[in-house]
Amino acid sequence: MFVETYKNEVLPKVQSELGIKNSMEVPTIDKIVVQVGIGSLVTKGMKDYSHIENNLRLITGQKPVLRLAKKSVSNFKLREGMPVALSVTLRGQKKFDFLEKLLTIAFPRVRDFRGISNKSFDNQGNFNIGLRETSVFPEIVVEDLNKVHGLQITLSTTAQTKEQGLALLNALNFPFKK
Repeated sequence: MFVETYKNEVLPKVQSELGIKNSMEVPTIDKIVVQVGIGSLVTKGMKDYSHIENNLRLITGQKPVLRLAKKSVSNFKLREGMPVALSVTLRGQKKFDFLEKLLTIAFPRVRDFRGISNKSFDNQGNFNIGLRETSVFPEIVVEDLNKVHGLQITLSTTAQTKEQGLALLNALNFPFKK
């Protein structure tokens, strides 16, 4: 359902808004990366982060990958090879399923939600969102949470500029602040 709306309504709207003649040049969402930082848990001595891994698996529908530190940073008590984050890369149908869940379920459930800032674009048109709690997703049972943790969501687009990325997400009805 969301895929057909994306292909039949959103992409033609972006194409006409940006004045692009070739339909293959229209910016699209390439992938979605969902990440949870666990570096603070590891430095405190907690070696069991399976509950975070399970929450991320429930939210995304995929098994997360453990990311390790590439180099040591003494100020953060970080050594090369220590676990830093759990991440999931979503492509294809799972990307659209997660995007629909984010827009229709998660954002409306965020406490005191007034929209997201449109200043989180990088120069290539990719967009980053940070959520403080995972409890906004319906798969997470609040009573079962050991520790509240946040999520970092990166929408990687094929846009060339910030303006193209913003036009794409506006066409998807992202709730940006006015």
